[in-house]
Amino acid sequence: MKDTVTAPTPPAPRDYAGFNWTGFYTLYLKEVRRFWKVGMQTVAAPVVTSLLYMMVFVVAVRGAAPPIHGVAFATFVAPGLIMMTILNNAFANSSSSLLQAKMMGLTPDFMTPPLSPLEQVAAFSLGAATRGVVVGFVTALVVAFLPNTHMTFAQPWAIVFYGVGASLILGFVGILTGLWSEKFDHLAAITNFLIMPMTFLSGTFYLVDKLPEPFRTASHFNPFFYLIDGFRYGFIGHADGSLLAGVLMTAGLVVVLAVTCWLLFRAGWRLKT
Repeated sequence: MKDTVTAPTPPAPRDYAGFNWTGFYTLYLKEVRRFWKVGMQTVAAPVVTSLLYMMVFVVAVRGAAPPIHGVAFATFVAPGLIMMTILNNAFANSSSSLLQAKMMGLTPDFMTPPLSPLEQVAAFSLGAATRGVVVGFVTALVVAFLPNTHMTFAQPWAIVFYGVGASLILGFVGILTGLWSEKFDHLAAITNFLIMPMTFLSGTFYLVDKLPEPFRTASHFNPFFYLIDGFRYGFIGHADGSLLAGVLMTAGLVVVLAVTCWLLFRAGWRLKT
């Protein structure tokens, strides 16, 4: 009598009740290690760039620039430079990660595992926010030791709120850009024609009230103005714009952009064929 041979059956899929913390943490850790592995490029290079900006805008005009809001010009410029570094690096992390995954055919690495759209968006955005906060923190440490840069902490809550909020906002914008882009030229276009102009025209190195019209009025519709102004308020205790408007705008953008990214991931926009 022959023994009956049963056909092998595939293992049952794992049942994740609620939020898949293991999958989320794995994807988040991958995003963090991705930029940390090339730290000279992703951390050290932005710090050097910030130091060069300080040399150009502070050392070159030493003694010529009067105090602003009762603080030295270097103290006024430093928070803007730190925030600019946070914005650029948070955007670069999520946008380049998604675009590289699409171009190299690596999207199944995070689309195939049992990860929900919420877990995917959370991992990519928090990975970008981590890079923004880390690079901003290192930049602040280096800038604080420069001559005539007396870093104070008038409102620590504003530093944390606007620093984290800006990292998340640009992380979400980077996700949207990475999903939309099909080549690095598209990514460079968003960086050069949107992110950089909005950053430089938001009062990073000057008071927006000194701008001629209509640029003065237009600057108050620039979200980056409120991010930089609120972040600077945390250091020097003085804001040029409305703090309430800045807080509401920052929180509102985080929610709106998070929902938008979640909807696009759920639909598989430019991720699924």
